[in-house]
Amino acid sequence: MNPQTRKPIMVLASSTFAFTICFAVWMMFAVIGIPIKKQLGLNETEFGLLAAMPVLSGSLIRVPLGIWTDRFGGRIVFFLLMISTVVPIWLMSYATAYWQFLVIGLFVGLAGGSFSVGTPYVARWFPRNRQGLAMGVFGAGNSGSALTKFVAPVLMVAAGGSWTIVPQVYSVVMLITSVLFWIFSATEKSHNVPQTVSFSDQMKMLKDPRVWRYCQYYSVVFGGYVALALWMTKYYVGEYGFDLQTAALLAACFSLPGGVLRALGGWISDRYGAYKTTWWVMWVCWIAFFLLSYPQTSFTILTVGGPRDFHLGLTPTLFTILLFVVGIAMAIGKASVFKFISDDFTGNIGAVSGVVGLAGGLGGFVLPIMFGAMVDITGVRSSSFMLLYGTVCVSLVWMHYSFRHHGAGKSKVTAIPGVATSH
Repeated sequence: MNPQTRKPIMVLASSTFAFTICFAVWMMFAVIGIPIKKQLGLNETEFGLLAAMPVLSGSLIRVPLGIWTDRFGGRIVFFLLMISTVVPIWLMSYATAYWQFLVIGLFVGLAGGSFSVGTPYVARWFPRNRQGLAMGVFGAGNSGSALTKFVAPVLMVAAGGSWTIVPQVYSVVMLITSVLFWIFSATEKSHNVPQTVSFSDQMKMLKDPRVWRYCQYYSVVFGGYVALALWMTKYYVGEYGFDLQTAALLAACFSLPGGVLRALGGWISDRYGAYKTTWWVMWVCWIAFFLLSYPQTSFTILTVGGPRDFHLGLTPTLFTILLFVVGIAMAIGKASVFKFISDDFTGNIGAVSGVVGLAGGLGGFVLPIMFGAMVDITGVRSSSFMLLYGTVCVSLVWMHYSFRHHGAGKSKVTAIPGVATSH
């Protein structure tokens, strides 16, 4: 393998590994949040806020991180970001009060901003016709959510049931990962935005309605993914009565394909186009969420032979199969939305991906809180899927009216002069 080929592959591999660890840290509360909820006596809404707090900071930091990546390069920004989270992750194990978990969670959540660094950093090492696949492979680091569901329960069992071992181990792993990333990644100054391009020039894309469409799509496929990844372990415990380890394993049936298959989504988007791919993803989610929304229902019918009792509801097996399908669809959709961005904003990928990533992350922050609030208000756990069903309806309507008057595959490329996208 010649250096011209080897360097992009090394950048992609090291970035994907680093992002996987960052995402595992970002989703830490999906597992340790359950014993913390019991320890502090939290209600459903308070648990939703606790689980979502790292998602908030990881979302808000995405826009500046994307812009800094465009200006200074992904390698240095990614490295400094990972290093900055090592101490907060460790301090999490010493938190005892609810407010302490919330505050430290904000600093731990910075790890979630790594997506807006790695996406433009990786994409610019590859030609345009392979950028969808490259970003999809990198985005497969979302499988860090499943990694946490496999690893965290095992660590807790090994530590006699104590959750504090998880942030301590994760802190050390993050430090090692940042060093390995620096060793195996590379820098290419020609990928950076010229210093003559001002911040206001980079942010002019906010006036483009396409950016806001992509924000809405991503808030469904990524925000919904993050929210469900945080919520499903607890859902299995409450709805079906599983223990923590079994619940985390079943929840991984959603998280794992939702991360790993993002690379497949990139390939499909390169081959069939971002519009067609995203359109079918939304329809699959629409059908699945409709079925998942139906609550466990018991009713009695008066027949000629007397009263007859009936029960309707998803068994754990059917529920898990539907979640698995949703995970696959969301993985493909996350990649297809960013294919839109690489097609339409070639030279401004960092800034646009930061804004779209912010929207997706905010969806992942707001939704768990709304899940908890709806359960507290209605007492129906499947109300979380009713909410997601509504968001998918909005996306389908918006896509229909946005693309019906012109060719779905036609895009107007927006680029910043002087920025190389591949070499």
